[in-house]
Amino acid sequence: MFGDDFLAAEGYSSEAVPAKSERRFPDGAEFRVEIPSVEGPEVLAAVVESAQRLGVTVNRVSQGSGAMLLSSAEICDMAEIGEAQGIEVSLFIGPRQEYDIGNHSRALDGAALAGQQRSVRQLRYAIEDVARAVELGIRSFLVADIGLLSVLHRLQLNGELPADIVWKVSVMQAPSNPASLRVIADLGASTANIPSDTSLGELAEFRAASPIPLDLYVESPDAMAGVVRGQEMPDLIRVGAPLYVKFGLRNSTPLYPSGEHLVAVASAIAREKVHRAAVALEWVQRLAPELVQSKPGAIGLGVPTSGSRWTPNAG
Repeated sequence: MFGDDFLAAEGYSSEAVPAKSERRFPDGAEFRVEIPSVEGPEVLAAVVESAQRLGVTVNRVSQGSGAMLLSSAEICDMAEIGEAQGIEVSLFIGPRQEYDIGNHSRALDGAALAGQQRSVRQLRYAIEDVARAVELGIRSFLVADIGLLSVLHRLQLNGELPADIVWKVSVMQAPSNPASLRVIADLGASTANIPSDTSLGELAEFRAASPIPLDLYVESPDAMAGVVRGQEMPDLIRVGAPLYVKFGLRNSTPLYPSGEHLVAVASAIAREKVHRAAVALEWVQRLAPELVQSKPGAIGLGVPTSGSRWTPNAG
């Protein structure tokens, strides 16, 4: 890196970068790009347009308001776009405590409960939310409750949900240490968000603990610490591979729950996230051009299957 020799000659030494991860995605790639908070088909279309214009490969998009707030037609549209582009479309499972009649999750000391399912009542609706979206072609879901993750994984093992579904553990349930990462991996997580302020050393600890892909915000919203570290992406990928690099957006409007009243704002935010990804990828090309990103439709992605419907108990 330009400047390293000068800084060393001046007597400045930096923290050593941990050893490179030798783990990879099933296609041999080291990283994939994710755009979060893609709240509907119009926003997904904006992501696709921006990605094509800027030459960015987007491997996954995720949605935060909840599949339960999308109509069947909207889910079908998202599935069709995702399938055509080879993009995984991950929908957040609802309902969640943050939308419930209880107040604890909205109290200062209850924020950690917001993404969890409250009582058997919400578990029932959550399982139905997954079944509905799966019937419409979706093959990836955000989970923020370890009990729900366990139930869904057992349904999958029993053949009552398709084997190709990706269970993506939300940053709302992010493990703070490698032991917790192993627990959620054992419960059936396919990929897992880790805290956005994870250092390189901590990232190496997570990577050593489990082979599942890690999801890390390279830029995160203000509510998730507001980190901006696109220039670090080469080192993050080297240490954390296989790694989903996620681009939130600092200093932007909160979107959940989204809808028609926020489509223009959500689309503008999504376009800027793709722009942030394009800039971070320039840093990869400058500092570590040997790093490999997955192609569209790569093995292991939960790309929708809009033309092949699944029905409950069909396996």
